[in-house]
Amino acid sequence: MKYAFYPGCVSRGACPELFSATVEVCDRLGIELDYEPMRGASCTGAGVLQEKNQFLADTLNARTFAMAEKANLPLLTICSTCQGVMSQANDRLKSDASYMDQINEVLSEEGLEYKGTANPRHLLWVLLEDVGIDTIKSKVINPLIGFKAAPFYGCYIVRPSTTLGFEENPDRQNSLEQLIEAVGAEVIDFPGKTLCCGFPILTINETNSVRMVGKHTIDAKRGGADAMVTPCPLCHLNLDGYQPKASSMRREFIDLPILHLPQMIGLAIGIDPKIMRLNKHIISTQKILSKIALSP
Repeated sequence: MKYAFYPGCVSRGACPELFSATVEVCDRLGIELDYEPMRGASCTGAGVLQEKNQFLADTLNARTFAMAEKANLPLLTICSTCQGVMSQANDRLKSDASYMDQINEVLSEEGLEYKGTANPRHLLWVLLEDVGIDTIKSKVINPLIGFKAAPFYGCYIVRPSTTLGFEENPDRQNSLEQLIEAVGAEVIDFPGKTLCCGFPILTINETNSVRMVGKHTIDAKRGGADAMVTPCPLCHLNLDGYQPKASSMRREFIDLPILHLPQMIGLAIGIDPKIMRLNKHIISTQKILSKIALSP
């Protein structure tokens, strides 16, 4: 299984632990990540650029799609925000031939053309649909028995479902829960798992953003979660990085570790926590590593 690897901005900057964990997990599971086709690829626009200039944002994403097409490889991302933005852009491009022509006119200046065959997919879906639950279970050497994980999807990987292939792939609706159970852990459901983490409004309304962090993490912890697991690095940034402020705001010690999806998989298949940088989180992961009998 070989993919054009689009890691996005955040995993190469603010969340390098996600990148490290992804590389290790993919190697163990037979997922070949080809970096070359995506060299020079740009940011998706993260939903922000689209609000100001949709044509520019869609052109940037079409350029990424064309680069993957040129390499004749499926496109894999590890960022839910990237997934959502790319899926929406792809839907607009494929549904309007004249719009695609306008964008391809711009891409032609770089010798690129998007033919409409790209289908960007998050690692979460690749694990479920290409690797398969049975294969993942067969790779588990350290089942996370007794570990209680709350899934946190966030916004972009669940809506709008019409552009995310949920109709064709209904298992995507509970993909995180399936993977949590596949590694031997217990799913802790809570109401906010598909709501916004607060990151998109952080710079314009930090108070409400932090309030959202407090709401989600406290609800998950009160439900019995040892940690929260997310496929989105932006959600991780907010839920982990701003949790101390949320604790102060709520006057309640939260202390809920936030794991990237590949980190959870990695713990179960025997990857050293240090390699996955579990010791670099804002909220310490020590207690969950102790619970599953691993050292940080």
